[in-house]
Amino acid sequence: MTSMRDKFAEYYVTALQKLDPGAPPFLRDHWERPEGGYGISSVFSVPFSPTPATTILEKAGVNISVIHGSLPPAAVKQMRADHASLPYDPDSQESLPFFAAGISLVIHPRNPHAPTVHANYRYFEVTDPADDTKVLAWWFGGGSDLTPSYLYEVDAAHFHETLKAACDAHGVALHAGFKAWCDEYFFIPHRGEARGIGGLFFDDLCDAPHKRLPDATLADRPWTPDTIFAFVRATGDAFLPSYLPILERRAPTPSTDAQRRWQLLRRGRYVEFNLVHDRGTKFGLMTPGARIESILMSLPETARWEYRSEVGTEAESEEGKLLEVLRKPKAWV
Repeated sequence: MTSMRDKFAEYYVTALQKLDPGAPPFLRDHWERPEGGYGISSVFSVPFSPTPATTILEKAGVNISVIHGSLPPAAVKQMRADHASLPYDPDSQESLPFFAAGISLVIHPRNPHAPTVHANYRYFEVTDPADDTKVLAWWFGGGSDLTPSYLYEVDAAHFHETLKAACDAHGVALHAGFKAWCDEYFFIPHRGEARGIGGLFFDDLCDAPHKRLPDATLADRPWTPDTIFAFVRATGDAFLPSYLPILERRAPTPSTDAQRRWQLLRRGRYVEFNLVHDRGTKFGLMTPGARIESILMSLPETARWEYRSEVGTEAESEEGKLLEVLRKPKAWV
C-alpha cells in the first residue's frame, strides 16, 4: 500500500510531469537516516549532453523529510537567535533531542522567461533530554517565493494574489506581515538586492505572541497547533495554483542566447543566497548525518558568474527593470 508520504510527494511530482510528458521521469530516492528518520527526494534533471535539451524543466526537486536525533550545542546556539522558545544554556555541552518534518520544493525552468520558484513548509520540535514526551519548544515555518529572470508584472501579481487569498482566509494580518518578512529574508546583503520578487516567509509560529503580527490570533481563533497547521496547509495548497499558470504561460516564449546568459547570472545570485545566507541550508549542513544531496537539491543545474558584467547596467533594459524591483521591493497586491 502506498504510504501517505509517498502520495504527498507524488501530488507535486505528477503535476509537474504533466506539463512535459515526453521528458525523463523524476528520480525517486527513498532514503533512511542512520541517526533517525527517513525521506523521499524526487529530483528532475536531464543527463549531461553537448546538445541543449528541450525539456520545460531544467532542474526540479520535491524533498520530504521526517527526521529525529540530537541537536549539538553549536546548532542549538544558532537556532536560539531565531526561536526564543528554544531553551539554551551557553555553558551546557548537552545536546537536545529534536524532531523535524518538512517538504521543500524548487523548480528551475529552462526558459529564461519562466521564473524559478521555491517553497518550504516545516514543523520542528525539541524535547527534554530526560523525558522525550515533554516538549520544550515547537514551531511551524515556511513560505514560498518567486525568482524571475525577466519581470512580468501580471505574473508577479498572480503569484502574490494567490498567496494573499490563502492567508486572508486565516487572518487579515498574515499576508502583510509575512510578505514583508519574505522581502527581508531573501535579501543578499553583499549584492544589495533581493533574490527574487518575494512571496511569503514565516517562522517560529507557535502559541506565543509573534513579533511579526499585531496579535497572536488567526482570524479571532486561538493561536494553537491546529489553527497554525490549518494556515500552513492552506499556503501549501496555494503553491501549485500560484505558480503553474505562470510556468505554462512562459515556457513556450521564444528566447535568445543573451537572455539565457542573464538567466545564468541570476542563478548565480540564487546560489550565493542559498550557500551563504539561507537558514535551512546552514541547519542541514550542521546536523549530524546530514544528507548533502537532499540539502543541495535546491541549487540550479547551471549558473554563471562574470567579473564586472555589463548586463543589467542599463536602467531601461529588461534586465535593468528587474534589478530595480530587486533593489526596491514593491507591493504587488
